[in-house]
Amino acid sequence: MNIGIIGAGHVGGTLGRRWSAGNHTVTFGIRGEPDEQLRQYMDTSGGAARATTPIEAARGAEVVVLATPWKETHDAVQQLGDLSGKIVIDCTNPFKPGLTGLDVPADSSGAAQVASWAPGSRVVKAFNTTGFNIMANPKFADGAAAMFYCGDDVPAKRVVDALATELGFAPVDAGPLTVARQLESLGLLWVGLAIGSDLGREIAFRLLRRPPVQ
Repeated sequence: MNIGIIGAGHVGGTLGRRWSAGNHTVTFGIRGEPDEQLRQYMDTSGGAARATTPIEAARGAEVVVLATPWKETHDAVQQLGDLSGKIVIDCTNPFKPGLTGLDVPADSSGAAQVASWAPGSRVVKAFNTTGFNIMANPKFADGAAAMFYCGDDVPAKRVVDALATELGFAPVDAGPLTVARQLESLGLLWVGLAIGSDLGREIAFRLLRRPPVQ
């Protein structure tokens, strides 16, 4: 599968490196030349990752991954051209400064805004509820970390489910795109715990199941 990743920080770089090592063709969309960090991600990708302009990365992609800082996401989407029909994985989190809440209207979400900026695209919210270190290795002694996702396009969600499974996550379909605000709040909780408590970054969420009480 051809995957275009917009944003070459730790999240985009980690996802791109792992998917390219899994025989996907990954193209990072960046402005200018790759920095040392991105070069390291590409060098350890098994040779299946490259960098080009954002619009070229999106043009040749079946799946476009938004891994940009929230404040840059609107402009980034506008630079990608027509995304109609493409699966767009929104990994962003619209956090307010100081992690005091979500920087979107109370009846909206970052993913809903992305969908409005990219009409005709198939937006799925995913890979926003944990850190890049967990994306590098989602395996724990008690099992795999959960990867919650949501969206309105069922075939697109199946693709995201498969991509998360390939990374070693336990994917969980959280429902339609209206659930994205809840996932963004869950991302806010993860960051708050990871950097605002003694727990540290090696933490993740899991979904536990048991038979219903009869």
